[in-house]
Amino acid sequence: MAKFEIIDHTADVGIIAYGSSAEEVFVNAAYGMFNIIAELAEVGETIQRDIVAEASDLEELLVTWLNELLYLFDAEKLIFKRFEIKNLEREKLYATAYGEKVDPSRHKLKTEVKAATYHLLKLERNDDFKAQVIFDI
Repeated sequence: MAKFEIIDHTADVGIIAYGSSAEEVFVNAAYGMFNIIAELAEVGETIQRDIVAEASDLEELLVTWLNELLYLFDAEKLIFKRFEIKNLEREKLYATAYGEKVDPSRHKLKTEVKAATYHLLKLERNDDFKAQVIFDI
């Protein structure tokens, strides 16, 4: 199963993330978002950040999680390529993100992502899980 696919949306960009569990979808959505931002092949895992996110439901939690990662990218210039969900509940997430400081000499940045949005947001469960997120660029 693919981790994610990129979808075009007028002036924005989005992803559909896939997984066999909600945790895997959250991981793949984060990976997909950072794949939009940069080429991840040259990103190391020298820094880790523990992340706690809270929201009123699972869909809102997905957006909150992604926006927390974007905050760390913008504020601390951290780029992540691996994610571990330690605990995922309906309204709370505990996770660790692994990456490093952005180094323009090694990291090829592609697209500036400003925020994960609620526009056309979907989190579905059939046999597997699937999430759609549109990003403001």
